[in-house]
Amino acid sequence: MNRLFTVTTALSVALVGGSLSEAIAVPTNSLSMQDDLLTQQDSIGQVNSVFQLRDVAPSDWAFDALRNLVEKYNCIVGYPDGTFRGNRSLSRYEFAAGLNACMQQIERLIVGGGTDVDAADITRLRALVQEFEAELATLGARVDDIEGRVEFLEDHQFSTTTKLEGKVIFAAIGSGGGAGDDDQITFGNRVRLNLDTSFTGEDNLRVRLQAENANSPDIGTPEGNLAFAGGGTNDVVVDALVYAFPLGEKLNVAIAANAGASDDFASTINYLDGDGNEGALSTFGTRNPIYYLIEDKGIGFDYAFSDKINLGVGYMAPDAQDPSEGNGLFNGAYGAMAQLHVKPVDSFEFGLTYLNSYNISDTGTGSSRSNISEFITDNGGTATTTTNSFGIEASWMLSERFVLGGWVGYSDVSLESSAGLTGDEAEIWNWAATLAFPDLGKDGALGGLIVGMEPRVTDSNITVGGLSAEDSDTSLHIEGFYQYPINDNISIMPGFVWLTSPDHNDSNDSVVIGTIRTLFSF
Repeated sequence: MNRLFTVTTALSVALVGGSLSEAIAVPTNSLSMQDDLLTQQDSIGQVNSVFQLRDVAPSDWAFDALRNLVEKYNCIVGYPDGTFRGNRSLSRYEFAAGLNACMQQIERLIVGGGTDVDAADITRLRALVQEFEAELATLGARVDDIEGRVEFLEDHQFSTTTKLEGKVIFAAIGSGGGAGDDDQITFGNRVRLNLDTSFTGEDNLRVRLQAENANSPDIGTPEGNLAFAGGGTNDVVVDALVYAFPLGEKLNVAIAANAGASDDFASTINYLDGDGNEGALSTFGTRNPIYYLIEDKGIGFDYAFSDKINLGVGYMAPDAQDPSEGNGLFNGAYGAMAQLHVKPVDSFEFGLTYLNSYNISDTGTGSSRSNISEFITDNGGTATTTTNSFGIEASWMLSERFVLGGWVGYSDVSLESSAGLTGDEAEIWNWAATLAFPDLGKDGALGGLIVGMEPRVTDSNITVGGLSAEDSDTSLHIEGFYQYPINDNISIMPGFVWLTSPDHNDSNDSVVIGTIRTLFSF
């Protein structure tokens, strides 16, 4: 690049070395001067005058000469109104950059046969080139250096179309009380590597690789399960595999080949929903539990009626890849969802949610009985279920540092076929109120408080293994955390979950789960 830059300089000087008519009519004369000019520039050595160290002030002759060239030939356009404002000093290298731009512009005019180049301007340009030849040569070297760096980045970049994003969690987890195993302090991790690829600039293919081994404490109930602690042995698997793209200006589509979720096509309307990486600690505190009734493989649509109203519709089947009888995309378990999302003002939004699911009734939150399919199986029965769920979610940003939110969820579970039990219906409720404190104590920090009731079977006529499927008492879920950013890439998040009467049973002692979660982002 340095040689190309210098050739351009030499050619310009050559063109201005004689008369304008000679430069236009006899271009070979210009080219014959290149070697001499290259030799002159290569021989530039030390600075011989203190004047050469000064900035170029508006009062200098060189500044005035360049300003005249700029205004006449429009070779620098640095402001929205297209003007050059020569009212401040320039470093000699800034000046050389501007001079090079004018040289190239005048050269284009000469080579193109233009007759608008004045002979006096060529004289000025020749004088400027002689005065700033050292800076012009150095500028070429700097361009060479930049091009070398760009070339290195291009050669070593991950991909021209794919962006890599990583989220790594280290977590110390402990608990006290409850009916599970002896209290233990554990240390685990979760690693997520997202490979986001765009083919059109508007679409996105996400391939998420995941490895994890963190576990929620064994307290004898799904209540208090942590959103980032899915167990495992740190095997690397393809987790989320989702392709999202627009159809027109109002419709967005998400196709999930694996590990799809409701938030791929609809908002969960919870400021504290960080999918386990950030925000809420618990699975319950992350979002209304009814959202967990639609997951895995399928398709979702998000249609914007306006900038204030969206409709999200989705269908997913966990065994869509299974060709055996009673499985597949449409003959096995499934979840279907529709949600109207309304945002009348920037600070307030709410959602009205409906889900219908077949053979998917467990959310991994709430009491053992509220995860009714597992409860029936654990006690010697079998059943297929149909669930109709309804939810209302809302979030209100009262100020930039305070957000109030919450939800109510209801599920009606019916048994389609069963064995080893009596009864056929259960009603399950849950609710939560959330408080979020953005930038608490520091920009980028987040404080959160969640108070609610995890899913509870409030009414049921089902009996299995001599046990009623109805919860006898009520437990409260109280959760708090503080997310403190150490820097742009590392955050530390201490927090707790306090469960009164765990498993919605007053006979159980309260449980406190504590964790210190550290997130590394890159």
